[in-house]
Amino acid sequence: MYVKTEICTTFAAMKKMTSILLSCLTAIAAAASPTDAPTLSSDTLSLGEVTVTAIKQAADLRTQATALTVIGHKDAERNRVASARNGSEMVPNLFIPDYGSRMTSTVYVRGIGTRIDQPAMGLTIDNVPVMTKENYDFDLMDITRIEVLRGPQNTLYGRNTLGGIMNVYTLSPLNYQGTRAIVEGASHGTWRMGASHYRLLTQNLAMSLSAQYNSTKGEFTNYHNGKRCDWERQFSARAKLEWHGSNGWYAANVLSVVTSRQGGYPYEWVETGRIAYNDTCFYRRTSVMDGLIVRKRFDRFTLSSITSYQYIDDNMTLDQDFTEHDYFTLTQARREHAITQDIIFRGHEQPEGYNWLTGINGFYRRYRMDAPVDFYDYGIAQLIEKHANDAIPEYPIAWDTRTFLLGSYFTSPNWGVALYHDSQYTWGQWTFSAGLRLDYEHARLNYRSVTHTGYSILNCNTGELFAHELIDIDDHDTLNKDFFDLLPNVSVTWHPWPGKNHTIYLAASRGSKAGGFNTQMFSDVLQQRLMKMMGIGLQYDVDKMVGYKPEKAWNYELGGHFECWDGRVQSDMDIFFMDCRDRQLTVFPPGTTTGRMMTNAGKTHSLGAEFAMTVKPTERTHLAISYGFTHATFKDYNDGKNDYEGKRVPYAPMHTLFAEAAHSISINGDTNKLLMLAANVRAAGDIYWNEANTLQQPFYALLGASVTWQQPRYSLQMWGRNLTDTQYKTFYFVSIQHHFLQRGHGRMLGVTLRLTLD
Repeated sequence: MYVKTEICTTFAAMKKMTSILLSCLTAIAAAASPTDAPTLSSDTLSLGEVTVTAIKQAADLRTQATALTVIGHKDAERNRVASARNGSEMVPNLFIPDYGSRMTSTVYVRGIGTRIDQPAMGLTIDNVPVMTKENYDFDLMDITRIEVLRGPQNTLYGRNTLGGIMNVYTLSPLNYQGTRAIVEGASHGTWRMGASHYRLLTQNLAMSLSAQYNSTKGEFTNYHNGKRCDWERQFSARAKLEWHGSNGWYAANVLSVVTSRQGGYPYEWVETGRIAYNDTCFYRRTSVMDGLIVRKRFDRFTLSSITSYQYIDDNMTLDQDFTEHDYFTLTQARREHAITQDIIFRGHEQPEGYNWLTGINGFYRRYRMDAPVDFYDYGIAQLIEKHANDAIPEYPIAWDTRTFLLGSYFTSPNWGVALYHDSQYTWGQWTFSAGLRLDYEHARLNYRSVTHTGYSILNCNTGELFAHELIDIDDHDTLNKDFFDLLPNVSVTWHPWPGKNHTIYLAASRGSKAGGFNTQMFSDVLQQRLMKMMGIGLQYDVDKMVGYKPEKAWNYELGGHFECWDGRVQSDMDIFFMDCRDRQLTVFPPGTTTGRMMTNAGKTHSLGAEFAMTVKPTERTHLAISYGFTHATFKDYNDGKNDYEGKRVPYAPMHTLFAEAAHSISINGDTNKLLMLAANVRAAGDIYWNEANTLQQPFYALLGASVTWQQPRYSLQMWGRNLTDTQYKTFYFVSIQHHFLQRGHGRMLGVTLRLTLD
């Protein structure tokens, strides 16, 4: 296939990159000496701060029955991790591709995930849940830890955690006081500047302020106008206030504001191999999030409250045909307000005996969206007049105007409430756990679809006017959906050797991803109704086309966490099987349309394994590898034309790989002056682009490296990504029967300066 020819990374290139990495690993391991002074330590698996910041989790995640990856602040700085998406490359079976814009924060994990609407994995920042995936992708200052728990986490975390949860924690002003700054410059006119300040106001009250700005001129050129199309400017600011009172009181409030402005959408037409479209494409977003956490420790339990308000105002405007012809443009402008409340009662953690947690959760979100589609001359001629005239050539039609509007307007108030409980009992070397969540959600969509236009019917023989038809459509209605679910989990954990940090677990859990409405389909519904009035096209059933059910899955997992060599070697491994029902799948509707819709595609099975290991031969040497394998296939999916049983689920990679080696060298024996060398490989594939499995992105790997000069007050890092300039694709879609792809980012070189002032 043409896609294979264009996008595959050759086996020879993969072999070469693997050889380079192995050489780096060998050289660094050989350079390490057992007598090296302790100057470099990776806190990837250091979980001491969890007892301070985590509310729903145990103090030591490695004793729990869950697959996990923890990225510490040193690993985050070394790999320039500024967001959950950046860190996803280090996590087995987690794939968050960079395509389109920051609106399209699509998450794939263990074969689960869809391109639009509800995310497959949840996200919290400093314990506050992020309600909408359009807010997932933004950069943060001073990340101290990212925890990624894979497998359903619905019992404790609720909606849209079918694939797991990402917990991001930032620096606490109670734990650190001083000023930090970062300045970064890189290829393609890329800049990042930020500063943060932490100080104590009183002995128990502290605050922090941070702000950063990043921009890029873009990497990809729109050949229609010769300009870069993927430019971006983003500004973010955060204010955190923390108080640790007497008698077990704790409170924190975090306020963040983010503005993003992007060109985005560097989609190339497969037929020409070029990015070339004539209308404006951009994405802009302003978001505000405020989270209040209050905690009180009593004699027998701790009571915690997590309250948040979230606001997003965004606008996506697209040349939706992505060609140089005047077909149509789409604008999707939305304003959303959301409030969440979580109240958690948690018994004090006991090493033996009974531990418990109970909570009640509620949310309310309401958005207003305007999504008009403007039809232009070429689109009217090719998509409407041509179809009508081919069907009835004796009476050709001519549209009244060469532009007209398909208007779609929505308001959607949604709310939900849940009650959940989790119990654990430890008896000697064994821990038994069971939990249950009772979850109810109500979704409503008020819609209005409107167009006012008309056309003339001519007599082919005489050329005279035969008739004139006015089209006056103004449809409005309200759709309602109610979802109720029981989400249990059970597990048994064995600690086989007392005094050793080894955990073996067997777990089963049921997860769910929320259902909803396909708002992007209304313009297609209206377009098809218009064409049906003319005697051509299809008639869509609104209820059937725009509504979809929750996706549900049982996950069965066997895994373990292990340590040896006095903790210098830590490994995690698991095998899993996910039986998914009512699988949510993004498809292209029938007919000559541009829309995307969510459908429930029968059953899928995901079978896979995950492995991760970190090795610290000395305090100055860090070696790490993580690998994930997922075989996700359809077990029951027939779209009315084709039966896809046995086919691979599209967009989710079969393999993910991250490997890294880092070593620091002291200068003239001074342990405060270090030269750090690091190399890594990030890889993913195979990725199928369609249900028929006829188009794919083969396995590809990207080589990175860095050299860091580190002093007590500053560090200077020179780094590179995709040093071999490997060609690969990150996205594929179809619009009006045209095929489009997005290229992955090529070679990128940069320099990062970090300053620390106490």
